Amino acid sequence: MNNPAAPQAQPPLRAVTIPVTPLQQNCTLLWCTATMRGALVDPGGDLPQLKAAVAKLGVTLEKLLVTHGHIDHCGETGTLAKELGLKIEGPHEDDRFWISRLDDDGRNWGIAGSVFEPDRWLNDGDSVTVGNLVLDVIHCPGHTPGHVVFHHAPSKLAIVGDVLFQGSIGRTDFPRGNHQDLIRSITQKLWPLGNDTVFVPGHGAISNFGAERQHNSFVADHVLA
Repeated sequence: MNNPAAPQAQPPLRAVTIPVTPLQQNCTLLWCTATMRGALVDPGGDLPQLKAAVAKLGVTLEKLLVTHGHIDHCGETGTLAKELGLKIEGPHEDDRFWISRLDDDGRNWGIAGSVFEPDRWLNDGDSVTVGNLVLDVIHCPGHTPGHVVFHHAPSKLAIVGDVLFQGSIGRTDFPRGNHQDLIRSITQKLWPLGNDTVFVPGHGAISNFGAERQHNSFVADHVLA
């Protein structure tokens, strides 16, 4: 017989979003509840704010993960990695072009940025670990050529960067963007993860793939039919 006073089992993964930089980019702090070891996904800036959130939640940072090389997503990733002695994993090496421009893009956008070399470039089908968690790496080019998505299947959670948003999709008018590649990434790489998969976009509100297949004016099923 169930005891109504018994504490609920913790989910294996917990995550919070922390908007950073003037572009309000969703940096995600995710952690393994069994070990309280975590990672920051796309720590683009506002490092004091990120470190305060990590400390408040009692998480021990294990590594930094990067979805793609745009400055609002990774401008200060190298700085934070050096400061805390952490490894950087991601994105796919096709975004080396963008990461090599971070110093210049920082000056152009008025956002702190410095070039870094990831400890590990990621490929489609790779996995990354955070504590006891294993996240699948999905290469989703289009917004940038080396964009990757992190997917935790047991939690039905995907961190998709700027591939997909609630009601919209990533821009493809930047250098090396490709609209057809982006549509292919969304429909062939993300939709098969399931309509009930919740996703954290790089900006704005969280949604799920089923809602976007119904209502997104760029990639809803009826739009692409």
